[in-house]
Amino acid sequence: MWNEPYLETCCRSALHRLMLVGAIGRPEGLQDEPCLKRLQGMGLARRREDGRFVATAAGEDRHAREILRRPAA
Repeated sequence: MWNEPYLETCCRSALHRLMLVGAIGRPEGLQDEPCLKRLQGMGLARRREDGRFVATAAGEDRHAREILRRPAA
């Protein structure tokens, strides 16, 4: 049974960009900030003290399963 909230295409893309930048993070003020805030609300991203968004462990797992289509660990 599906028990995870649906990720809109734009939010899936924002999550993928978070994974691409890694520890550097995504800064505030970019066009995908609304999606980054949604991801933060879902526990898939977090905002660091410097204001940059980075993926959480849950976000990394969701990216691997849903975007890269890798089986869950």
